[in-house]
Amino acid sequence: MHINIKEHFFLSFVAIIFLIAFNKLDAKTVIIDPGHGGKDKGAYWYGISEKTLTLDVAKKVELLLKQKGIKVLMTRKSDQYVSIEDRASIANKYTNSIFVSIHFNAHTNSTVKGIETFYISSKGKKLAGSIQSRLTRRINTRDRGSKKYHYAVLRKTKGVAALVECGFISNRWESNRCSSSWYKEILAHEITEGIAAYCNNN
Repeated sequence: MHINIKEHFFLSFVAIIFLIAFNKLDAKTVIIDPGHGGKDKGAYWYGISEKTLTLDVAKKVELLLKQKGIKVLMTRKSDQYVSIEDRASIANKYTNSIFVSIHFNAHTNSTVKGIETFYISSKGKKLAGSIQSRLTRRINTRDRGSKKYHYAVLRKTKGVAALVECGFISNRWESNRCSSSWYKEILAHEITEGIAAYCNNN
C-alpha cells in the first residue's frame, strides 16, 4: 500500500493530537482521600460518623473515575486509621498527582449548612473551584465557596490538592440527606465531574 508524504504527515498529526488529548487524563494519577477512619471517627452527630460517609462517597468516586479511564488510588479502602503524613506520602509518590480529600462538616450552630472546598496552591484553587461549581450547581444548599486554608493534609501534599466538605452533619436536615444513598450518589458524581473537568483543562 502506497501512502504519500502528505497523507503520512496528516495521519501522524491526527495521531499526535489524539495522544495529547488522551494523555491529559491518562498521565494523571488521582488520589482520593476518605477523611478520618479507624480510631478517628471525625464528626459524629445524630448517630452518623463522618468516617463512614467519607468512605462511602470516596468508593463511588473511585469507581466513576475508573470508568472514565483515570488512574485512581485510595488512601484507605476500609475503616482503618491512616495518618495525615501517610495520606500525603501516597500522593507524593506520583509527580503528576491530583489529591482530593473528602470530608463532612460540623458546627456548634446546628442551623449552619452548605458545601465548601479548600486549597493552598493556585492549581489547587482551580481544582477546588471546579469541584465546588459542580456540586453547587446540582445540589440545593448554601454555596460556601472555595477558600484558601492551610489544612495539614493539603500543606504536606506536594501536588495539586483540594479538600471538599460535602455538608454539615450537625444540621439535622443536612445530616439526613448526607446519610441517604441518593445524595451520596450525587455527591460522588459531581466530585468526579469536577475532577475530570480539571484534568481535561490543565
